Amino acid sequence: MNGYRPLGPLGFGGASLGNMYAPVDDETAEATLAAAWETGVRCFDTAPGYGLGLAEHRFGNFLRRRPRQDFMLATKVGRLVRTQVDPTKQTVHGQGPGASESLIFKEGLPFHIEVDYGYDAAMRSVEDSCQRLGISEIDIVFVHDLGSDHLGDAWEQQFDVAVNGCFRALAELRDQGVIKAWGLGNNVVEPGIRALKEVDPDVIQIAGRYTLLEQSALDALFPLCAERDVPVMLGGVYNSDILAGGNHYDYTQAAPDMIAKRDRIQRICAGHGVDIRAAALQFGAAHPVVSTVLAGAKYPQKARENAEFMSAPVPSELWQELKSEGILPEDAPVPA
Repeated sequence: MNGYRPLGPLGFGGASLGNMYAPVDDETAEATLAAAWETGVRCFDTAPGYGLGLAEHRFGNFLRRRPRQDFMLATKVGRLVRTQVDPTKQTVHGQGPGASESLIFKEGLPFHIEVDYGYDAAMRSVEDSCQRLGISEIDIVFVHDLGSDHLGDAWEQQFDVAVNGCFRALAELRDQGVIKAWGLGNNVVEPGIRALKEVDPDVIQIAGRYTLLEQSALDALFPLCAERDVPVMLGGVYNSDILAGGNHYDYTQAAPDMIAKRDRIQRICAGHGVDIRAAALQFGAAHPVVSTVLAGAKYPQKARENAEFMSAPVPSELWQELKSEGILPEDAPVPA
């Protein structure tokens, strides 16, 4: 661990500007990033897979006109953006557990995604990302979705490839000063746990596994991060969009029982005069290992609301009720 810490309690997650679930035009995407910047957000996280390069283009178009020392930029490897499908390579059409590209990202760029956790692929991916972004310096590079459902039981074998592949490549880039830090960015906890035990990641990004709806990162992943002094960038605090007014959970249509649980949490929040989004953001930020909470937005007003919700008043009685109702574990840290 090299002591690197992401910037700020609130960051901007880039999947939304890869046209997640519905397209948004370039002008609106630009205005949304500008609104986040105006609220003080300086931590930006994207990936090649978000809209098949579209999100990186949009982030770069905005950020390259800001002083480089004023913001932190993260992207990912493990997904190469290709012009053509190579039949000898594994390709995916999704983002996260059980997802399909056709269901997730709408009107992305006309490319394909090739899964590759090798050394050369990581080096190429970082270079490609710099070119799409128009920015020569990336702060953090995450290994993307190692352990997601599309790999099934194969993730252990992919992890073995990554040890002498992308993990080694990113550690070399860090040690050479090309990047400041590297880590794993996943929707499941197991790869992060194994990485913390066997290799030397600087940062862990986990999405959707520490939220008002579920807290599977609490038992093993977060204690290991604390023991290793590895900060967490927390994504997916809205569990796709089910905690932000939508009905997607883990990137697919939410099951009735999950919608019912969301509605129950929403009623409790409303009883205390709290927007469920404020509770979702502040709960995620309250854990000591979490350095930054990532929240995406498609529209300027949503970006401004995310910032407002981070500091909105939330009475302690709300957290007490969520625990007494068995929605949150008794040992889950909550805001003071």
